[in-house]
Amino acid sequence: MASFIVNIEIMPHKELLDPQGKAVTSGLKNIGFTQINNVRVGKFITFEINASDKDEAYKSAEKACKELLANPIMESFHIVVIPA
Repeated sequence: MASFIVNIEIMPHKELLDPQGKAVTSGLKNIGFTQINNVRVGKFITFEINASDKDEAYKSAEKACKELLANPIMESFHIVVIPA
């Protein structure tokens, strides 16, 4: 068994409205950051996992995303696995 670090970026699908992103965009403009547009707000999750290899670690992370961490109807995810 080896130890891996899993980093997962979860973002709303681009074709869906992002109310949090709109609120952040508006707030930034209100405090003078007028050059910033189209903010999208997502989640970043990181954890350590023990697996026999990088592929097994990726598959476990993917299953966790599909079953709990991300809502596939509204969100997409990107997984990066690196040795710990």
